[in-house]
Amino acid sequence: MSDFTTIRRTGLPRVVLRWLQSLDLTVSPRHFRRDFSNGYLIAEIFSWYYPEDIKMRSFQNGTSLAAKLSNWSQLGKFFAKRNLKPIRELIDGTIHCKPGAAEIFVQDIYTMLTNRRIKHIQDEEVDFSDRLYQDKLPMVARSTASRAIKTNIKLTEIMVEPNINKNRQKVNAIINLHLQRRCLEREQYPERFNIKPTLAAQAIRRPSAVSDSIINIQRDKPLHVSSAASTEIRGKTGVHFKNIQVKQAERLPFDVNLNIGTYVKGL
Repeated sequence: MSDFTTIRRTGLPRVVLRWLQSLDLTVSPRHFRRDFSNGYLIAEIFSWYYPEDIKMRSFQNGTSLAAKLSNWSQLGKFFAKRNLKPIRELIDGTIHCKPGAAEIFVQDIYTMLTNRRIKHIQDEEVDFSDRLYQDKLPMVARSTASRAIKTNIKLTEIMVEPNINKNRQKVNAIINLHLQRRCLEREQYPERFNIKPTLAAQAIRRPSAVSDSIINIQRDKPLHVSSAASTEIRGKTGVHFKNIQVKQAERLPFDVNLNIGTYVKGL
């Protein structure tokens, strides 16, 4: 009975949970986001397969940001030494306690160490935001823009990345997603937002009868081509060209004095 409740709480397959229990870890993971964020349990899992590379005495089972960065820095060196290439987004999501990141990362470690293929818990695109959770909520209970920023950006992300421009880009991306969702809600439920259709939206657009008659006449009217023209254009050898001679009038030399005199007489 405890296995079923654990599966429902963590979202991990039964085979992965049994594999974790067989490792006899020193800390039993109960809250996956919190327990795997510092990297201590990740190091203990790899120490069972690579005991000569990972010494648990150099890792700290703490919750501070310094302990997390120290543990994950050592794990990064170990991954580079063994040519292991875990997904960087999963590592960042696990460090910053993003929803679903630790569970997916444990499954990737399971496939990496056991060479067994399992079906991931999420068939959709991997998204560490609260978008799926917000879609399940009624429209009244969904987050505002400020609440969405607080939920999707952790304090540890800002502490690790002191660059203001990058953090500003993250905030702008979250606000844009929030605005897109609000626009979609207005389109789906206009009566809730008291949106009245404009006169242009209420107008019935019908094609004019004059344009339809002209189009029908042009369709019905056959295109007549003379036989002589068709025989000449049929091939390049049948095309005839006629030389035209143009006679030009003789141009007299321009005399300034003569022209001025005639212009004055005319006045």
